[in-house]
Amino acid sequence: MSSRAGKLVTSRSELNIEDYLPSGSSIEEPRGKLRLLDLIDISPTLTEAAGAIIDDSFTRCFKSNPPEPWNWNIYLFPLWCFGVVVRYCILFPLRCLTLAFGWFIFLSTFIPVHSLLKGQDKLRKNIERVLVEMICSFFVGSWTGVVKYHGPRPSIRPKQVYVANHTSMIDFIVLEQMTAFAVIMQKHPGWVGLLQSTILESVGCIWFNRSEAKDREIVARKLRDHVQGADNNPLLIFPEGTCVNNNYTVMFKKGAFELGCTVCPIAIKYNKIFVDAFWNSRKQSFTMHLLQLMTSWAVVCEVWYLEPQTIRPGETAIEFAERVRDMISLRAGLKKVPWDGYLKYSRPSSKHSERKQQSFAESLLARLEEK
Repeated sequence: MSSRAGKLVTSRSELNIEDYLPSGSSIEEPRGKLRLLDLIDISPTLTEAAGAIIDDSFTRCFKSNPPEPWNWNIYLFPLWCFGVVVRYCILFPLRCLTLAFGWFIFLSTFIPVHSLLKGQDKLRKNIERVLVEMICSFFVGSWTGVVKYHGPRPSIRPKQVYVANHTSMIDFIVLEQMTAFAVIMQKHPGWVGLLQSTILESVGCIWFNRSEAKDREIVARKLRDHVQGADNNPLLIFPEGTCVNNNYTVMFKKGAFELGCTVCPIAIKYNKIFVDAFWNSRKQSFTMHLLQLMTSWAVVCEVWYLEPQTIRPGETAIEFAERVRDMISLRAGLKKVPWDGYLKYSRPSSKHSERKQQSFAESLLARLEEK
């Protein structure tokens, strides 16, 4: 009995089918080992139980963690009410005026420059780059943003790409106010999509649609062309592919690490003392997300420009991506989890799971019936 217990302790992830069959010459030795994962696949109940554990770990990366209530007592409630009045009746109108003033300056300059300087591409690009940085600064000002940057400012160089962890679409704004990046990002509807297709394309941004499979090849080709240009704005990619709640990092897509160029990691960490900057796009529109930021006290974050990295001899693109993810997670104090962020948008179908369970059950029965 003690040897059986020792065998289970030393091999938790695998179960030997020999231990569960009667001894005798009539039954042959199994050809392989039966994994715990296979046993889970047989039973729908075990599958659901394991799925609940995995879902809890997975969905934890995409949940907001509201702060504990502190104002529900007779001493602090009046102070909280005073803060609400200040934020909504004083700060919010001033921030709206600030943002409106920024848009007025931006549009009154951008439209003439974009229309009249088409024959002077270099001058037009330089002016548009400055204007995009300026409007992003107005956005950060409308949140009373307090951003601390560490490390050298990104520069325009060929064959380099910047990668960063992703919490919200404001990551792009926070980084853009310092340097006019060309970003690759999901195409959005509404006024955000209008900005993407007009203003942000002027700095070389690339958009994609997850539902379009052909977009992958087109985007990959655009990325390779962009990083080869000596005068193109630095390319910024969020390799997680989705917004994560700034407590974790999910798997990095390998596309940014297959371009054969230098990868410059950027770590972003938001302080939740005044507001949670995480954008849950399934529960909140970006307009409501901006209103939440503009009615908070401030958006506080730190940005680290880390040491540029190149792929090592014998290192695969996936290993390279994981090494860079380690650097970003360590610097920003984020926990690594082994999940693909795209599972947030698509899960394996129930029919696929049922076929897998049936196929394995049939192969197991055939193995046990062999002599």
